[in-house]
Formats: sequence, C-alpha cells, structure tokens
Amino acid sequence: MTATIVPPATTTETAPARRAVRPIPTARLVRIELRKMFDTRSGFWMLVSIGVLSLVATGAVILFAPDDAVTYDSFATAIGFPMSVILPMIAILAVTSEWSQRSGLTTFTLVPHRGRVIGAKAIASVIVGLGSMAIAFAVGAVGNLAGSALAGVDTVWDVSLSTAPQIVLGNLVGMAIGFTLGVVLRASAAAIVGYFVVSLVMPGILVLLAQVRSWFEDLQPWIDWNYTQVELFEGATNTGEEWAMLGSTTMIWIVVPLVIGLLTLRRSEVK
Repeated sequence: MTATIVPPATTTETAPARRAVRPIPTARLVRIELRKMFDTRSGFWMLVSIGVLSLVATGAVILFAPDDAVTYDSFATAIGFPMSVILPMIAILAVTSEWSQRSGLTTFTLVPHRGRVIGAKAIASVIVGLGSMAIAFAVGAVGNLAGSALAGVDTVWDVSLSTAPQIVLGNLVGMAIGFTLGVVLRASAAAIVGYFVVSLVMPGILVLLAQVRSWFEDLQPWIDWNYTQVELFEGATNTGEEWAMLGSTTMIWIVVPLVIGLLTLRRSEVK
C-alpha cells in the first residue's frame, strides 16, 4: 500500500481588502469639546457664572450709578470686568481637564493626533468666548434701556461699532493667554496661578520698570500684553504702530509659548 501525496489546492481568491479608517471630522471633535466644557461641575458653573455675573453687574449699574453714568459704556465696562477673568479660566480648564481628570489617555487613544485635539479645544474656546460676548452685549443693551428708563434720562449708546470688535478681540486675547498657559503647564492650579501672575503681577512690574528706567518706557508697549489689551478695551488701537504693538505682544506671550507647549505636549507621556 502506497501513500498518495495530494498537492495543495491552488486558489485565485484574494483576501478581502481592509477598509480604510476615516479620521474623525474636525466639526465632530469641536462638538465633543464643547460638550466636555459643560460636563464637569467646574466648567458648568464657570459658564453659568457668565450669565449670572452679567445680570449682577447690570443691576449694580442701575442701582448705584449716577444718572449721568447710565450709558451703554458703563454697562459694557461693568459686565466686561468679570468676563475678562472668567473667559481665560474657561480656556485653561478646556485644556487642563484632560490631565486633571485623567481622561487624556482615552482622548489621545481615540484621536492619536494630539494637535487636532488641541485645535478643536481652541475652536471650542473661541466659540464660547464669542457666544459669551454676544450675551454680554445683549444684557448690557437691555440694562441700558431699563436703566435710562428708570432714571428718566435719554438712552446713550456710546460704544461705537468700531470699538465693539476691539472689545471682543481684547477678551479673545485674554482667552488665548489662558489657553497658552494651559497647553504649556497642563495643570489647572498652576495655569490659573500663572494667569494671575502674568495679568496682575507682571504688568505692575513692567510699569514700575518703565518709570525708573527711561530706556524701557518706549519698549514697554511692545512687550506688555496687558497694555495692548487695555488699549483694545478702550477702542484706542487705531494706528499701524498700535496694531504692530499688539502683534509684538501676541508673538511674545501667545505664539512662541504656544508653539513650545505644543511641541512638548506631542512628545510627553500621557497617563
């Protein structure tokens, strides 16, 4: 009895092609980041506080401001002060939440390109900032109408159409500073403390240095981001030199640190 060796059957069938995985659209990432900004208690109450403080500031102007100070600029200033502090905090928490809540490993596993995630967070922060400013302008307008009616004076609209975009830009600059600190430090407490240092302590030091050193007086507007932000809030950024000063401070305090932070973030270990 002999064994018969049967050669392996040949086939022309090919393995099924692997379906290409499409990347998650940027619009979906932005929607996710917007929802995440509302999910946590800190983020939720931070956003709620914008509306609450806008109403409180409006009521304070109506109750305590003299009749000649019941103008749209008074309401915009009163509402803008707390908002200039809250909006940067929102931008900080939008970034640092991935590390403070230890969700970064999940996020960057689902979306390996960390730059896209940070970009979506930046877009979501700008959307929240623009929406908050729209609410603030609307509340200020209603407060101006109500305040002038209660005081029995003419309604004064002393914020021009050219000044309003500068006010919005000034708040977005503050948010960008907070966002940059969040990317660089990636810790909520450290980034918040850092923001108050660069927004409250550092400007005082630079002003003092300009007073005691004459050579620094002309240099200060080119490196002091708080100086250029105040100019935006006052609608005083009009000349080419003043816009160049804004570009200089933006490059020093936002662009360069943000690039460094993104480079370190892309190479850092996420736990």
